[in-house]
Amino acid sequence: MDKFSLIKGIAAPMMNKSGNQLNLMMNIDTDMIIPKQFLKTIKRSGLGKNLFDEMRYDVDGNEIDTFILNKKPFRNAKILIAGKNFGCGSSREHAPWSLLDFGIKVVIAPSFADIFFNNSFKNGILPIRLDEGIINSITNEAMKGDEIEVNLIDQVIVLRDREIKFEVDRSNKDCLVKGLDDIGSTLKKISLIDDFENKASQERPWNIPR
Repeated sequence: MDKFSLIKGIAAPMMNKSGNQLNLMMNIDTDMIIPKQFLKTIKRSGLGKNLFDEMRYDVDGNEIDTFILNKKPFRNAKILIAGKNFGCGSSREHAPWSLLDFGIKVVIAPSFADIFFNNSFKNGILPIRLDEGIINSITNEAMKGDEIEVNLIDQVIVLRDREIKFEVDRSNKDCLVKGLDDIGSTLKKISLIDDFENKASQERPWNIPR
């Protein structure tokens, strides 16, 4: 997993239209992020082209011009902005895989589904929870196509004229900064594991697998 300290790039707001008003999409589920027909692979690479497949492409596979990630400069976005309950639905790890393969390293939303939230950290994506009013102000900046900086070390989002603080669990932050997934975190304690196994083999030799 790549180390994460600072990301600077375009932020793409996921919008839908309600009447004459544009609002951030709520309840974006994992099947919207990566539809079920693309779950046959166990590879983490190659899924970015199918991210939001049913919203990005028509039935003939052509890009839908009105979708945010098909527009310049948002097709090169590194940050995604969405409404409440992002990542709800099934617990598929392909969802963060597809976001990461597309180039998305940060997702900003008022709330996340718990499983998606935890899977994000394990795969090198930073999910940031913020108040809706603050997110709306970030969205206004993002729609201008300006780059946004996310500094994980200082826990701030840097806009053109201000900084916005965000909270992140210390252990999750540490894993992202050091580029450690669950396996990497476990291997950091390999000497303790070896010591335990050696001691166990001496004290309980009858339990040693043969």
